[in-house]
Amino acid sequence: MADQRRLPRRACIRVLAGISALVLGSRVSQAQPKMTKERAEYQDEPKGGIMMCGTCTLFLPPAECKVVEGFVAVTGWCNAFDLAD
Repeated sequence: MADQRRLPRRACIRVLAGISALVLGSRVSQAQPKMTKERAEYQDEPKGGIMMCGTCTLFLPPAECKVVEGFVAVTGWCNAFDLAD
């Protein structure tokens, strides 16, 4: 009889659980709509010295944001601001 190697059941369950988590995680992040500029209290001017979209972790060059809809100026600011390290 040929030697058949099988993956242990626990290893299979771990792999399937990991794949499920990746698929579900990507669906959840895609389902969340962006905030309006009004809700985010967006302004075209920076707040303070370096507090502006260009230094925020949510900014997507050249002029977008991960959480605010529409055009976002590099020098803008909103209440979702998160300073990049």
